[in-house]
Amino acid sequence: MIMNLNLKEITNRMQKFKSVKGFKDILPEDQFYWDFVRNKFISIVKSYGFERIDLPILENSGLFVKSVGSGTDMVDKEMFSFETLGKKKVSLRPEGTAGTVRSYIEHGMLNRRKPVKLFYLGPMFRYDRPQAGRYRQFHQFGLEIFGESSPVIDAQLIFLCKQLFSEIGIETDIHINSIGCQDCRKEYIGQLKNYLKKNRKNLCPDCQSRYLKNTLRVLDCKEKGCQEIVSEAPQIIDYLCDDCNKHFVKVLEYLGDAETAYQLNPLIVRGLDYYNRTVFEIFPKGNEKRQSALGAGGRYDDLVRNLGGSQEEETPAIGVALGMKRIINILKKKEDSGIITSRTSDIFVAQLGERARKKVFSLFERLRRLGFDVAEDISKTSLKQQLEEANNLKVKFALIIGQKEILDKTILIRDMESGSQEIIPEDKVEKVLIKRLKSIKKV
Repeated sequence: MIMNLNLKEITNRMQKFKSVKGFKDILPEDQFYWDFVRNKFISIVKSYGFERIDLPILENSGLFVKSVGSGTDMVDKEMFSFETLGKKKVSLRPEGTAGTVRSYIEHGMLNRRKPVKLFYLGPMFRYDRPQAGRYRQFHQFGLEIFGESSPVIDAQLIFLCKQLFSEIGIETDIHINSIGCQDCRKEYIGQLKNYLKKNRKNLCPDCQSRYLKNTLRVLDCKEKGCQEIVSEAPQIIDYLCDDCNKHFVKVLEYLGDAETAYQLNPLIVRGLDYYNRTVFEIFPKGNEKRQSALGAGGRYDDLVRNLGGSQEEETPAIGVALGMKRIINILKKKEDSGIITSRTSDIFVAQLGERARKKVFSLFERLRRLGFDVAEDISKTSLKQQLEEANNLKVKFALIIGQKEILDKTILIRDMESGSQEIIPEDKVEKVLIKRLKSIKKV
């Protein structure tokens, strides 16, 4: 029994339990970065008309097989899938688009005024090899737009991504391509197969399989040898049909009009089957390694219909997902991020004596309800220790209550910067604080 163990043995037992490989804690000191990025992104996308949707973490496995596609790495190798007690095959969501489309159809959003703009954020799960900024549980911020086929929407979404990163202080490069539609891809895939045939034996084992099952995915391979082979491959942009070509040209024109720099990259095809036409990836400025991408997205005009949406008419759609952890990692390395990485407050309530401690309970709650940024350390009995904590929190003013203040119905207010103190009536504390805080902000 644990009662018979000494402290060292207990500690040793506890140390055996560590987080599962590829799953990481987000510690309190990191939450300042996460809150900063989440709040900034949410504020910006809401101004563009996006509404939040929260999706279940668990979905039917067939949803991803149908949407993402068999033969893709995600479905064949990376999904956390299992059978429920009711013999249902389910998977932890590996990405957010399929679930958003499922919800869009299930809840009749097809009848809403178009375009329907949705955003989500939360953890995704893939059994992938853990690497810098990418784990088996990773967090994405996603945007999806339904019901609009105009190329201006493609350009606006890319422009919005650029603004999201700009406003948190990260410079980015946009890489863009078009993979056309099913019709114009047929001829291209034939040409690509002919090109790869002579080098097939030099492809990695995965790409040798992709060559037969899903040839386009060879372009998406991250193995250096395969990347060298496909660097001279035919480019899909040369095989676009008239409609796809016109669409892509318009996207580029709109980006040019918005002064949004981009780089054409014929190797971007995205690793999922549902994409068509415009596809793009976002990299940190000057770092174009595929494993460094901060986000990626593209059009998926057939996915709503394929998953059971309207069969009479197409529901065009486009989306993007941004990798939160990689974004956070960049911000943590920036010396001038401007992010406050420790807790701060304007006011600290301190007490001296048991009766004063009881009084502080109600004072703290009163100030909190009135909207003041207030802190306390009510477990401490030493006034010195409490004021040290107030200094750590960089508070402007400390409110001190002792036995004398209780009898006189007063509060001692202390300016933590100058050290000056003043006794004020208890019922005037709100007005005094408002006045003093306003004077500080004016300065």
